[in-house]
Amino acid sequence: MRSIVLGLVLACHFGIAHADEPRNMAIEGVIQDQITALKADDFVTAFTFASPNIKGIFGTPENFGAMVTQGYPMVHRPDAVQMLELRTVAGNLWQRVMVTDQSGRTHLLDYMMIETPDGWQINAVQLLPEVGVGA
Repeated sequence: MRSIVLGLVLACHFGIAHADEPRNMAIEGVIQDQITALKADDFVTAFTFASPNIKGIFGTPENFGAMVTQGYPMVHRPDAVQMLELRTVAGNLWQRVMVTDQSGRTHLLDYMMIETPDGWQINAVQLLPEVGVGA
């Protein structure tokens, strides 16, 4: 009986995970495409992945690029990027991303994603505080 219950639970879990896979891949693709554009200093293309709200705040790709280079240098010139978990918090989708900068330091960022008529777009980015080493 336990085997049947465990089998049903696992089947449901993997079925749900696979159902979300196209969404997850699309979200990861948007973030990766923006980072690729940023690495090339193509702020016009990078700006296209921003939500209407972000576009309204910064107004131009040049302003957006200046904000990224000054506030998020690890994203502007990353050495490595790894997509971690996608989760829902208070009804919003957040993609966690681990970025290793060119100095070898690791940074965790959360990208808030929204679905628009133009597809998935980045609505916010939070640089998470570094976790200190405890004694």
